[in-house]
Amino acid sequence: MSEVLFIRLFLVLLFPFSLNVSFSQLVSYTQLDTLKVFTSIEKALQYPDDVYSLKLKGEKLKEFPKEIFQLKNLNILDLSKNKLTEIPDDIAELKYLQKLILSKNRIQIVSKKIGDNSNLKYLKLGENELVFLPSEIGKLTQLKYLDLWSNELSSLPEEIVNLAELEELDMRLIHLVKSEQEKIKNLLPNTLLHFSNGCDCD
Repeated sequence: MSEVLFIRLFLVLLFPFSLNVSFSQLVSYTQLDTLKVFTSIEKALQYPDDVYSLKLKGEKLKEFPKEIFQLKNLNILDLSKNKLTEIPDDIAELKYLQKLILSKNRIQIVSKKIGDNSNLKYLKLGENELVFLPSEIGKLTQLKYLDLWSNELSSLPEEIVNLAELEELDMRLIHLVKSEQEKIKNLLPNTLLHFSNGCDCD
């Protein structure tokens, strides 16, 4: 056995956890609520690799702070109760994002890049100004909960049929015709659906 190989073997035996250690950036979904929550972007940037949950609720933000996209390990992002008007393409950079909470903003545009957030399981877009969702929403095949409550939507893309893991969809306070409600029911037969009363005004 060569001297170099012997030394490497000795180090592995002596320090079995010190070599080739990698920490998973994707936290178990059941453990998300136990994560430390950062509530300041300035504080978060001091420890960017340690930030798994960021909550900037009610900060009067008009756009996504670009600094957020430096937090590559984010699993939870809460930007609810702000003044955001769009979900930018940069959202795709947050590869480990599992919960995205954007309720009570002024969002009109959801980037097609949302479909690249393949680990997303919980998405809240209630009380915004959405008139449509991109078909790429159907790429979120791990999504379990989708809140679209109180938006300006008149339909959903047929690609939602791919959301086989979706457990609950909230579309209350959205003016949908009955035929559209029936279409959604047929596309998502195993999902708990919440609608307000539809109309026969096709």
